Amino acid sequence: MTTIDDPLLAARGQEPVDPEAEITLAFENNRHASLVFGLYDQNLAKIERRLRVASFANGNHVTLKGKSEACEHARRVLEALYERVAQGQTITLGDVDGAIEESARQRSLFPDSEPSRGAFEQILTRKRGSVRARNAAQDQYLRALKRYELVFAEGPAGTGKTWLAVGHAVQLMEQGAVERLILSRPAVEAGERLGFLPGDMRDKVDPYLRPIYDALHDFMDARMVERGMQTGLIEVAPLAFMRGRTLTRSCILLDEAQNASSMQMKMFLTRLGEGSRMIVTGDPSQTDLPPGQKSGLSEAVNLLANLDVVGRVRFSEGDVVRHDLVRQIVGAYERAARANKQTRGEP
Repeated sequence: MTTIDDPLLAARGQEPVDPEAEITLAFENNRHASLVFGLYDQNLAKIERRLRVASFANGNHVTLKGKSEACEHARRVLEALYERVAQGQTITLGDVDGAIEESARQRSLFPDSEPSRGAFEQILTRKRGSVRARNAAQDQYLRALKRYELVFAEGPAGTGKTWLAVGHAVQLMEQGAVERLILSRPAVEAGERLGFLPGDMRDKVDPYLRPIYDALHDFMDARMVERGMQTGLIEVAPLAFMRGRTLTRSCILLDEAQNASSMQMKMFLTRLGEGSRMIVTGDPSQTDLPPGQKSGLSEAVNLLANLDVVGRVRFSEGDVVRHDLVRQIVGAYERAARANKQTRGEP
């Protein structure tokens, strides 16, 4: 697929020992190479910023210059991206970030040999195709979703908690592992007072559930979503509507769970029936509950911490996969929160 013109690399079959290196890759397919490089070489620019290398593209060739380890890392990333394009997958800037993280993870696992492909977990749906984890936390999350019947995912916005959970739920339904998708959120206003909402019940709750609808349409065709909702295969409902039910052969997702009270969380968790999977996601730092009311998410995580049949994944500010500015915004708020705790003398 590629040729490496660096003599040290070819002779030794490993990273060059010189502090500065130059590697030239020649891809077989010009069109695939242009997709890897990105529009106006934006993907190469992303790799340059993340790995601190210089890249020079010409046709289906690209030359990498910089520290030997960084050049090798960039080479593995470009080859991985080329393989995805050759398989018909599209490449976004987020995929570039994911390939960089995956390559680093693979190298740490296999330091003395060429790493095997596909170290990060992935989900597969008919509309979206293959969706691969973009960092180690997402990889751990997808593995937990496959292993456990109940999974808690905590972390800041933009880490892919809800989006991947919906994708996993769609995959389970398309594979026949479950018969229904039940997607829910607490109907709590984020610091606003919406007042009376006109319309029928669906019109009233749609504003609260719009993020779930968006994720659902990412993984399923619109007509399939609408048909599923009409036939009951897909149910999107506020948390309060879960009371009194036993949900069997279903994948049940509770999003924004930090806004569930203790009683609501207990009610929701005890809805789990035979053959079902349950996913609970939320950001404990963004609770919209009234002052003094305890979040059911934090309480449930602490109470069930010792159960080895329950999965728990924690995302941090470094796991944000949205725009780079979002990662910096989340980081700024996290640092401010830590500083406030230290000022108040809290642990």
